[in-house]
Amino acid sequence: MDIQKEFFACLALKHIPRLGPKAWKRLFVHYGSAYDAVQDASSWPSLELSSKAVARKCKDEVWRVKAEEEYKAATNAEMDVVTWFDPRFPSSLKHLEDPPAMLYVSGDTTLFKNPGVAVVGARQCTALGLAAAGRISTQLSKIGITVISGLALGIDRQAHLGGLKGISSSIAVLGCGLDISYPFDNLDVRRALDAKGLVITEFGPGVEPRGHHFPFRNRLISGLSLGVLVAEAAHNSGSLITARLAGEQGKDVFALPGPISQPTFTGCHRLIKQGAALVESAGDIVEILRYDFARELEAVPDPKPIKAEEEIDSSESVVKKTAKKKAKRVRKKTKTGNEPQSEVKPKGIVKKRPSAVQRESIVLNEEERDIMTVLDQTDKMHIDALGRQLDWDSPKVSKVLLMLEMRGAVQQLPGMWYLARES
Repeated sequence: MDIQKEFFACLALKHIPRLGPKAWKRLFVHYGSAYDAVQDASSWPSLELSSKAVARKCKDEVWRVKAEEEYKAATNAEMDVVTWFDPRFPSSLKHLEDPPAMLYVSGDTTLFKNPGVAVVGARQCTALGLAAAGRISTQLSKIGITVISGLALGIDRQAHLGGLKGISSSIAVLGCGLDISYPFDNLDVRRALDAKGLVITEFGPGVEPRGHHFPFRNRLISGLSLGVLVAEAAHNSGSLITARLAGEQGKDVFALPGPISQPTFTGCHRLIKQGAALVESAGDIVEILRYDFARELEAVPDPKPIKAEEEIDSSESVVKKTAKKKAKRVRKKTKTGNEPQSEVKPKGIVKKRPSAVQRESIVLNEEERDIMTVLDQTDKMHIDALGRQLDWDSPKVSKVLLMLEMRGAVQQLPGMWYLARES
């Protein structure tokens, strides 16, 4: 695929009058590239992809002046562009009824592949809302969930700052051009996102923020997310638009409760009355989205098989079902270091564990095997003790445990205690 040719074709479609996102999606489903779609405009009416008038506008190149202007501005600014057929384009946005044809991006586009949760709220907010948004965003990012927001002041700012503290960082969606510093007071956060996170927009270079841009921005925020948390919002807050769009897209909506007398929480309370989940921590969100995360992990390929020459028993890469009638056995070497022998643990050490899922045939990578080896030798273990025993930092332990929990190999207990699940 010729990247520049595809970019220009997307600009052509973008600047055809009366041809919008819904039509772009129809064209992209039918054709193998935006370039092919533009080249075959005469066939659109017969294929029921557009009206004859719109197809004629494409053939007459009424889009050319504006498309060339945007192309030159983006090229001169050395902007990175992700088009619909680019492998980097987020698949979640392709499911929207009105998706963008392309995105201008700055930062780490691999974050598109992470499970994400949007954290949004009011610009004018309380210390309570700010603290909660920052705390929950940090917790989410530390366990492998990317925080998505709109780079506004207030709650959005705290959401990004919290996300940047964790391993999964944060994505900002703008309601203006990528070259516009808005709001100026968030310039420090913007720079941090450019360096460690990701900033995206569908608006071209030089496009200033306008009120009617933000609903378009909000559909991308919810579209990239598995769920949306409204951390603080009044009854007329723009954050409620994001929540509504999330509901229309079939996403979960969460709301943070606040003081009844505080007007900036009235929107949150209304959402809760309408069925939004009341949450107080990242754990509440993860519990509700558990099965969504599991589906996300289904797309992650299994680790490569262990080669025989590596002198590692490949059977150890599978979490096997433990017979319930027998006490758990551990293997240890003899004093001479020759043949291993089995030793039965005392009956009081091993307790019956939940059997909600099957553990057999779950292929593990090396880090996951390390954790399972430790957990299989004890009744339960606190996450901090697990990190000390493995000599891992907290983000690494949290991320691996989340992956194991979503795949049904471990269970989290209250207080951040973990145990290995049996089949």
